[in-house]
Amino acid sequence: MIAPVIHWYFKQRYQDIQLMASHAADSQDVWFEYLLDKGKDTAYGESAGFKNIRSYVQWKAMIPVANYEDLKPWIERTMAGEQGLIWPEEITWFAKSSGTTGNTAKFIPISYESLEDNHFKGSKDILTLFCAGNPESEMFQGKALLIGGSHKINQLNIRGYYGDLSAVLINHMPAWANFKSTPDINIALMDNWEKKVESMAQATICEDVTSISGVPTWTLVLFKKILEITKKKHIHEVWPNLELFIHGGVSFTPYREQFKQLLPDPKMRYVETYNASEGFFGVQVNSQSSDMLLVTDHGVFYEFYPVNEGPEAAVQLRDVKPGVNYAVIITTTGGLWRYNLGDTIQFSSTNPYLFKISGRTKLYINAFGEELVIENADTAIAAAAAATNAIVEEYTAAPVFMTESEPGHEWLIEFSALPADIEAFCRLLDEHLKACNGDYAAKRQCDLAMKMPKIKAVPSGTFQQWLKQKGKLGGQHKVPRLSNDRSILEEILRSLKQPA
Repeated sequence: MIAPVIHWYFKQRYQDIQLMASHAADSQDVWFEYLLDKGKDTAYGESAGFKNIRSYVQWKAMIPVANYEDLKPWIERTMAGEQGLIWPEEITWFAKSSGTTGNTAKFIPISYESLEDNHFKGSKDILTLFCAGNPESEMFQGKALLIGGSHKINQLNIRGYYGDLSAVLINHMPAWANFKSTPDINIALMDNWEKKVESMAQATICEDVTSISGVPTWTLVLFKKILEITKKKHIHEVWPNLELFIHGGVSFTPYREQFKQLLPDPKMRYVETYNASEGFFGVQVNSQSSDMLLVTDHGVFYEFYPVNEGPEAAVQLRDVKPGVNYAVIITTTGGLWRYNLGDTIQFSSTNPYLFKISGRTKLYINAFGEELVIENADTAIAAAAAATNAIVEEYTAAPVFMTESEPGHEWLIEFSALPADIEAFCRLLDEHLKACNGDYAAKRQCDLAMKMPKIKAVPSGTFQQWLKQKGKLGGQHKVPRLSNDRSILEEILRSLKQPA
């Protein structure tokens, strides 16, 4: 009986999203005023002079752009139990984020407002847009499989708790969502990823799973475990009513072919989201385009600056232009003030505000002026794989400096299906990188600044073994695709010489 009610509810919300999309810049003005007013009553706001700010121009001039290290002292005091430092209401929950397998964990404050008006509201938007585009969907007749993180909730003090974002969200889910979800919370929050995959597979095989939410990497790991147990050929033999996969965290491009093989039913739909520990920021509007809609009425004030100009060139949403590679700055109801998110995006439209994630401000290779970003790498990898009948599981790339060898890039690639010709794969990768990145093409001219890429095919399980050795197996932990130095690549090469 609950399924029709849920379906009706999300259909009604569609008008709210349309209104948000058509008044995005005005909505941002409202949130700027609201957040500034709330911030005046915090210790951070008092020290920064929020009470003297009357306009965005003053805001830009008076409040510096911050990274996590800048806000860390304030966050650590809040974690210790002090209140009113970064947000006027009580903050007792923190999402532990490792960024991209970094050694230093981040603890992102989660206020009640950010939980309700951002994270959960964003989740509702996903389902709302899916229902609007697929009115015939019977998704709510079955259950949603949540492939969450690998950290249990941990206690900081009498009233303080932390876990990865998915653990925090699962602990706060409304009763109806828990009723329609699988697996049981005790399995969903297991912190031993290898045991968790086995338990999740055993617990969900007999469920009527109609939707899945998770990071593509770990979803594939679960799929393979399920097929190993059931001896089936593809996932739709196990879950015949599965129709939706909600994904985010990494680009879906390198995984698309693997999912097509494991989920061959043409009714299968995919929705990309822009979701992080810091907040929920965007959702794919329809299946015909991978562009995402920026959510502008969810407790976040956005600023953007062109990557090649720096934070001093930041602008409000109404002043962005399509095609420019912007870094994202956020101010949130969780107490993040002018926080540099570390992601880069490009708008494809400003009416409505549609965008694609283009990479990370710190995940790139620019050793020779090539300015290679994740979007370029994912696109080229996918094209080379398609042309050589290869399937790429994971990859990472780093520069080879002139002092070490012939200058260029080295790629470690884990294939589940090797290319028919590895040299052809390498040539195609290089050609597609040239086609989508003019700076890379210029540096590759005549082999002067950069030589042909070097590719090393690594054994199956290499990247999982490396993550396991670092204690970062499962959950939201991701393999960094691009690095501007060789430290990660060399770590992975060394891990190949160590026992699993």
